[in-house]
Amino acid sequence: MLLRNARLILPDRILPGASVRLRGEKIAEISESRLPPDPGEEVMDLNGNFLSPGFIDLHIHGALRRDTMEADPEAYRTICDFHATGGTTALCLTTAAATSADILRVLESVRGYQQEEPTGARVLGVHIEGPYFAMEKRGAHDPSLIRHPAREEYEQWLAYGDVVRQMTLAPELPGSLELIERLTAAGVRASAGHTEAWAEESAAAFAHGMRKVTHTFNCMSTARRRGIYREGGLLEFALGEPEVVCEVIADLRHVSPTLLRMIYQAKGPHGIALVTDAIGGAGLTEGEHFRIAHLDCEVYDGVGVLADRSAMSGSIATMAQLVRNMVQAVDIPLTEAICMATQTPARTLGIDTHKGTIASGYDADLVVLDDEVRVVCTIVGGRTVFSAA
Repeated sequence: MLLRNARLILPDRILPGASVRLRGEKIAEISESRLPPDPGEEVMDLNGNFLSPGFIDLHIHGALRRDTMEADPEAYRTICDFHATGGTTALCLTTAAATSADILRVLESVRGYQQEEPTGARVLGVHIEGPYFAMEKRGAHDPSLIRHPAREEYEQWLAYGDVVRQMTLAPELPGSLELIERLTAAGVRASAGHTEAWAEESAAAFAHGMRKVTHTFNCMSTARRRGIYREGGLLEFALGEPEVVCEVIADLRHVSPTLLRMIYQAKGPHGIALVTDAIGGAGLTEGEHFRIAHLDCEVYDGVGVLADRSAMSGSIATMAQLVRNMVQAVDIPLTEAICMATQTPARTLGIDTHKGTIASGYDADLVVLDDEVRVVCTIVGGRTVFSAA
């Protein structure tokens, strides 16, 4: 396939009138001008729209009332097909606090699903979020399932080393530092979250290999008094440590424009990974109901909330919405917002040698965007999986 007449989004600039040739599942050639088609080659005229690397979402629970914890390939297909409409070409299916057996069922089913030809976004693996949380910062996770790390339990999960990509845990819990070391040695990204950690506990986690924090500002310790002194928490440590990548749910509900501007100034585009953290309410309309485990939830004012509207239950955003919010509400360049949805998450997972950038030899995972940063079409592995037309 030959893509022509594109405004090509590169890491440092936008090239108008560019062409990109795809061969199979890879990008074969890039030109700043109009390339002639090879004999029999399909040509797609992008009509001056933006051509971006496909978005990579490190943290997705669900969509359209389906959830990762179902351990069901049809649920995964629904989730991946929906999020492809928002420009996501690769994602990590994310668990909730659950029994060890339920997490193992997810890992086994995702391993099988990854062998199938994707009809939407490609599944990179699993992000195990929980159950090793601080009880006070558990969010919408079931309190009866929150517990401390246990080696005999998590070693069963790490037997699925080809599937587990990340794990979120509270670094202050007994056994967490040992677990972070084990994750790091296994090539799994340890991410701090759902935590009451003080700055020194966060620093200890960093020393043992933690390089990422989960949904920054949400369910996370921040500056507070200890005795008569005010001291920092995980938030302040993450903002001040250049090597830590911060997940951010930029839906303007979980994180306000003021906080988005603050973290942008502190971390820049290479320190922020945009994530949807989307739940089963994604893709539903205002007032529609869905469930998270035993909790009845509702879509209200652009976010998922508990049915009694006492608290948020999760995001319903797509990645394109997050990129658009960073450009429009935070007033940053489109190239930098795209970086937060492509290069930074790719680097965080260690897949930036073949994903996250438009370059010869990289995976042909692409998204076409109009002037309002809305998705025109999504391409995964050289195949169009979504078209707004």
